Amino acid sequence: MTITQLEYAVAVATYKSFIAAAEKCFVTQPTLSMQIQKLEDELGVILFDRSKHPISITEIGALVIEQARQALAQTSKIYEVIGQEQNQMTGMFRLAVIPTVAPYIVPQLLNRMAGKHPGLTLRLIEAETAQIIKMLQNGELDAGLVSTPLEQLSIREYPLFYESLVGYFAPGDPALAHREIQPKDIRIEELLLLREGNCLRNQVLDLCSDQVEKLQQNRPYRYESGNVETLIRVVDTVGGLTVLPELATYEFSEEQKERIRYFGGEEPVREISLVTSHYFVRNSVLQSLMDEILSLVPEKTKVKKQNRKIPRIQSAKLLQ
Repeated sequence: MTITQLEYAVAVATYKSFIAAAEKCFVTQPTLSMQIQKLEDELGVILFDRSKHPISITEIGALVIEQARQALAQTSKIYEVIGQEQNQMTGMFRLAVIPTVAPYIVPQLLNRMAGKHPGLTLRLIEAETAQIIKMLQNGELDAGLVSTPLEQLSIREYPLFYESLVGYFAPGDPALAHREIQPKDIRIEELLLLREGNCLRNQVLDLCSDQVEKLQQNRPYRYESGNVETLIRVVDTVGGLTVLPELATYEFSEEQKERIRYFGGEEPVREISLVTSHYFVRNSVLQSLMDEILSLVPEKTKVKKQNRKIPRIQSAKLLQ
């Protein structure tokens, strides 16, 4: 049994295809198939049911793949030991960011990380929370920047900052007569939302839970977007209102800022965290990402340092 064979088996389990797995592992499909066949022969079990499309994992195969994931995670700790001892930030790091955070963090984060850690290749994608969780569980990502809590036992969360949710209104909206607003001022029949699958959508609907059946009832159209910037433009051009994460308002014009209203009383906020799988070990890179992200947000929003710092793992512990 070799590490390579385990990597190939995990890839097939992840992508449900020998061809796709071979492409991701940068080998030919016959080479990958041969190595998995050798692994099955050595173990005396069938890992994959090749008669089904997509390929399915056998019952015993699922148990073997889970152990393989853990074994590969433990093996990667060897490189973490070397990296920590030599204080190196090198290799590939795969990070996914939810779309409602990405435009306000990613451009500057890429610039800062490239400048400070030229040996580190940051592969960054935008994805919705459910997809990020799945990719973390499948070993396709190193970390995600998402709204938490996720309530997933397989995911470790590192809270970074709390972001206020604010109302944003078209010119002349009656709510602008008040310095602060209440959930009742969010007229759901005129509310513009992100599409289903976005966690911010659910948080906004929770504010107006008693009015959901009236959603966009008074409009000649029903519009939902995958992009916060589009919601802003629709409010500016067509009218209506929306609820935005505060980061989305920092580059507003003075006229746009005048149409922002914060909630009075118990202010709605969302927690933004870096998340990893429980098998993740590249803590030096994760800590650097935390520090850079936090340098991009206002001091008032940050989670207390003792609650977010990742303790340096001692080499002896890494190999246990």
